[in-house]
Amino acid sequence: MRILVLSDMHSNLEALNACLEVAPSCDKVANLGDIVGYGGSPNEVTELCRKLGGFLVRGNHDKACTGLMSVEDFNPVAAIAALWTMQALTPENLQWLKLMPQGPVFLPLRYPANQEETWAGTEADGVQLVHGSPLDEDEYLLVMRDAQESLLRTPYPLTFFGHSHIQGGFALENDRWETLRPMYQGAPDHHAIWALDLSGHAKYMINPGSVGQPRDGDPRAAFCIFDPDRYEVTFYRVPYNIEKAQHQIIAARLPDRLATRLAEGR
Repeated sequence: MRILVLSDMHSNLEALNACLEVAPSCDKVANLGDIVGYGGSPNEVTELCRKLGGFLVRGNHDKACTGLMSVEDFNPVAAIAALWTMQALTPENLQWLKLMPQGPVFLPLRYPANQEETWAGTEADGVQLVHGSPLDEDEYLLVMRDAQESLLRTPYPLTFFGHSHIQGGFALENDRWETLRPMYQGAPDHHAIWALDLSGHAKYMINPGSVGQPRDGDPRAAFCIFDPDRYEVTFYRVPYNIEKAQHQIIAARLPDRLATRLAEGR
């Protein structure tokens, strides 16, 4: 089994298409939210995510762009983009985004042989999906200090989270705390992968990175693949047509900063 884990598309159709072109065939999709916001293609990205289906968790921009939360706590640039997105979304896409579930969401890895049976799995039989953290859907896990409480309190050995736009994550094994950051080889204008073998004795918080607006200094789109049979996470970085994505932002008359930052990976 292979699971495609996507997060923080942020209305960037060019980046999402590039990721899907490179991703191997997968059995399930886990979408960690922030489908919209910032970028210039909210309907196209939402419709593509609707087709992909899978297990979904809402993000804070999904809430703000559908009126479920105020934009008062957003910076001015993010607020402008959220209000524009709310007006640009079709009624069908807006309603679909509004109905996205709040995390944590449980993704089972085992199912009953007979569909009529009641599935009574435990935390060890699946993974946890969140946008911010298991304790607060809007919490940023940027450094180990932020993730410590979540790692200690969650019963799940593996949690996938987004929101920070930083690929990698955190691990706790016995009394050893570790920050995980992919180490890529090769030219920065090519797609790259980095495989992480997981320990059966550790707890992990794994961020696939942002598809549509990376903030870790690498402008390439990011995602990951989880293989529960091999107990391995493979991180990907994928170059895409940044200029076209920037054009969509400028054509929508959104703030220029939303376009320029794509080339910076910040």
